[in-house]
Amino acid sequence: MAISVDPPEVSRELCTKAGYTFTVLSDANAEVIRRYHLLHVGAGPEGHDVARPAEFLVDSARVVHWENFTEDVRVRARADEMLAQAKKLR
Repeated sequence: MAISVDPPEVSRELCTKAGYTFTVLSDANAEVIRRYHLLHVGAGPEGHDVARPAEFLVDSARVVHWENFTEDVRVRARADEMLAQAKKLR
């Protein structure tokens, strides 16, 4: 799943265009994003707030087993890296 500051209709459009099949939740008021200190205030287009890129592996008991943070929206964890971390949880 993903969390975005974008309104639901913007996220739906992105998912449709990109072919994403996972759930994208809207956090338009950035409440969750702020709680995890992931908000870049005014860093987006036209000074809009954006979420700092981050990936988490969380189990069904809500325990965070792995996290990846970056300051650059172009730098993300690779899928193979996340899958390798997930396999360690077994």
